[in-house]
Amino acid sequence: MRPTLLSLLSLGFCVSLRIWTAVGELEKPSLSAWPSPVVPLGQTVTLQCHFRSPLKRFRLFKAHGTSLSELQGNHFNNFTLGPVTREHAGSYTCSGFSRFLLLPIHSDPLHIVITGVLTKPAISAHPGPLVQEGRNVTLHCQSQLLFDKFILHQENSTGHFQARGETFMGRHAAADFFIGPITLVRAGTYRCYGSLSRSPYEWSAPSDPVDIVITGLCKKPSLRDERGPRVRSGETETLLCSSERAFDQFHLLREGENLGRLLAGGRGPRRALQAAFPLGPGVPAHTGVCRCYGSFTCSPYAWSDHSDPLLLSVTEPTTSTCPSTMNPHTTEEAQLPQGHSSQLHLLFRLSVAFIYTSIFLAVLVCHWFPKKRCNHGRRAQGRQNSEQRGESSLPKPLP
Repeated sequence: MRPTLLSLLSLGFCVSLRIWTAVGELEKPSLSAWPSPVVPLGQTVTLQCHFRSPLKRFRLFKAHGTSLSELQGNHFNNFTLGPVTREHAGSYTCSGFSRFLLLPIHSDPLHIVITGVLTKPAISAHPGPLVQEGRNVTLHCQSQLLFDKFILHQENSTGHFQARGETFMGRHAAADFFIGPITLVRAGTYRCYGSLSRSPYEWSAPSDPVDIVITGLCKKPSLRDERGPRVRSGETETLLCSSERAFDQFHLLREGENLGRLLAGGRGPRRALQAAFPLGPGVPAHTGVCRCYGSFTCSPYAWSDHSDPLLLSVTEPTTSTCPSTMNPHTTEEAQLPQGHSSQLHLLFRLSVAFIYTSIFLAVLVCHWFPKKRCNHGRRAQGRQNSEQRGESSLPKPLP
């Protein structure tokens, strides 16, 4: 029995369907973004569609099935988007076609997020960015805008971002992310973003970075000041951080404020590696407790234990005068011990108070006594006049 045309078409369709099913079960295209699917506003991003089968044609689709472009390729195709705008945000898939396949094979969706559309939030670490291994830390994201969702991203060693977590807040201005126990994998640079439910692929600008660092993994270095812990204002001050361990970089912090990082630049006493931190002319604002840490460039988020604290005190310069023009009493008082000087100040104040009190009493006396004397004199003069008038009124005796 000769095969009919309909049977041949059915057979070809079944074979193609089996090939397509087998290929689809073995592998389907994958879509990736370089350098990252999180793209700042105005930058470019390259989408790569990978498929090992001998596909001859690829297509890139955005949400709602819109075909953006069609390029030729063998094993992969590159689709460059940008400079990106808010319209580029969305979900993408790619599909591959071949003359051996009747139906296209679609990749899993890839979400392209555009950042910088909204104002950036702020991020802070509690109890602080320096954490001992195994402890917990809370990253607090806060914004003046009422975001529906906060997203926390961690920067890996290649500079790309990987999602660490997200919190749906429902129109709130803050969110907390609990991280721990802290290990080398969880240590790193973190940023947070905010978004609104009406545009889930449009995020705010990233927050300023916060570095979560593990401390206490190595022996502590030592910290000292070339001029001593007390420096006068205007004098150049330099702090030396050194360690017998072969650290290749050192970090200096004052009251939790990171003053910078320096590579090891020489050897100090006992051939210890050290780094000199010049703080410039001393000002009272430099006063505070300083600590330094050591680390290796291959592990930027793993630091040693902190050095012993160094209290740096910057004082204002004292003005000096010529001894010949100084009051001798002042000179003698300056030469006395501090206890005697304070006693002299007390006696001086009591003497001044006594003098002012005496003057005040004398003024009162001078003010009141003359009035009394005048009144007394007037009364005596009045009596004398009345006596004279009385004598003149008496009859004179007859001769």
